[in-house]
Amino acid sequence: MMKIDVLTLFPEMFSGVLGHSILHKAAEKGAVQYNVVNFRDFADNKHQTVDDYPYGGGAGMVLKTQPLFDAVAALKEQVEGNRTRVILLCPQGKRYDQKIAEELAKEDHLIFVCGHYEGYDERIREHVVTDEISIGDYVLTGGELGAMVVIDSVVRLLPEVLGNQESHMKDSFSTGLLEHPHYTRPSDFRGMKVPEVLLQGNHKLIEEWRNKEALRRTFLRRPDLLEKIDLTTEQEKWLNEIKKEYE
Repeated sequence: MMKIDVLTLFPEMFSGVLGHSILHKAAEKGAVQYNVVNFRDFADNKHQTVDDYPYGGGAGMVLKTQPLFDAVAALKEQVEGNRTRVILLCPQGKRYDQKIAEELAKEDHLIFVCGHYEGYDERIREHVVTDEISIGDYVLTGGELGAMVVIDSVVRLLPEVLGNQESHMKDSFSTGLLEHPHYTRPSDFRGMKVPEVLLQGNHKLIEEWRNKEALRRTFLRRPDLLEKIDLTTEQEKWLNEIKKEYE
């Protein structure tokens, strides 16, 4: 079972996300255990101060070393072994993607550090954190929303969490391509029809259609992804055919 700890000044933000849908069901199945902690509780002064003015001056407040150092140490003590990834949500971090999600899903213990204010004391980055992650090139008011995104994308990859274990294997980005289009009943909705190939029951042709449409969607929406994967000879042929359609 994976254990996920979250260090935040606003633990109530996580109750809705972790308490519903797939994330909640994952915990019920015993695939994951969540623990959301207010790291203000680890402050060593009576006012529970977790931030202070930056040396050298400047705007904003900086999160202090002591509360986070002690909080992470306490959480690590509760887990056997030494396989803990301490993840700092930060705009300066590595851009998050499906590959990182798949990597994190193999771990036993994740600690997410969600900050507010101007930033962190640099010693937190240097001596406590193992990973710095950014979910995009923009700035949020805190790390909580970023942590929720990462947790959701990781937990759904854990064994037995999704009803169909093949679901995530064909997700967008898992194969290197965006996912193919999906359709359901009715086959004809106000003149808008489902592609005929999906109605004929020929699984080989259906799989070929899906692969080709995944390639088409990637070419039209995220052509940059095609530069990062090695296409098969058949995919190269399909891609050339698709390009000709849009010339």
